[in-house]
Amino acid sequence: MSLKYGILKGKAVKSMMGRGKKPHYQVLIRDEKGIYYRIAINIKSQSYPSEVLYFVGEDFSSENITKLPDLEFGFTFIQNNNPDIGLDYIRGNLLDSTKMIPLPADLEGPDNDLNEKIQKYIQQAIDNDAIIYAFGELWGPEDDKPDKYFNFLPGNGIHDIHMNQGNVGRWKNDNGIWQDGGILIHFDQEKRWVAIFLAFQSQSWCTDENGDAIKPVEECNHKNRNNQ
Repeated sequence: MSLKYGILKGKAVKSMMGRGKKPHYQVLIRDEKGIYYRIAINIKSQSYPSEVLYFVGEDFSSENITKLPDLEFGFTFIQNNNPDIGLDYIRGNLLDSTKMIPLPADLEGPDNDLNEKIQKYIQQAIDNDAIIYAFGELWGPEDDKPDKYFNFLPGNGIHDIHMNQGNVGRWKNDNGIWQDGGILIHFDQEKRWVAIFLAFQSQSWCTDENGDAIKPVEECNHKNRNNQ
């Protein structure tokens, strides 16, 4: 596993839509000790095609989530490709990949882009005091400068909130198994979990035990991998 991978547990305070050439949807998170973190969610691929694959489970159920409420707030490292708590889109049976749809980052009109789709659930989390579990790679703390979006100090947070295997070229070093990113939201009063999973269309869904692609994406993408 090549990433500083783990889970950030906390409650959303505010959010910010992604804009610009490399847009990320930003979420300000606070833990029980009052420590702030930022979740940076990539909503546009730097590789072709630029539209990110998106799937949401409105009433998500997984054996993994039974362990999450016992975690402490803040960031918890996941080591040694731990399948008991880490995410793996390919090996974990988390979702039907054929139901992932590509969405543009920002598009004129209501409820038709990734900014708006993610905003819907993050706002629900804020309004209902829900607990967010973000899977991805830790950065920081950056003691010498405040966070550039929400201005807290020290700046720190989590990114790579997407599938982290099947990469080729410049992102191949990020590959690994049981280290995929994603967002789980626990609406405790409703006894309901919502899952948000993201992947890039340039990633292969046929990977080895190092997370490296064993077939090119043209032969093994999210639509045809179940037929291999």
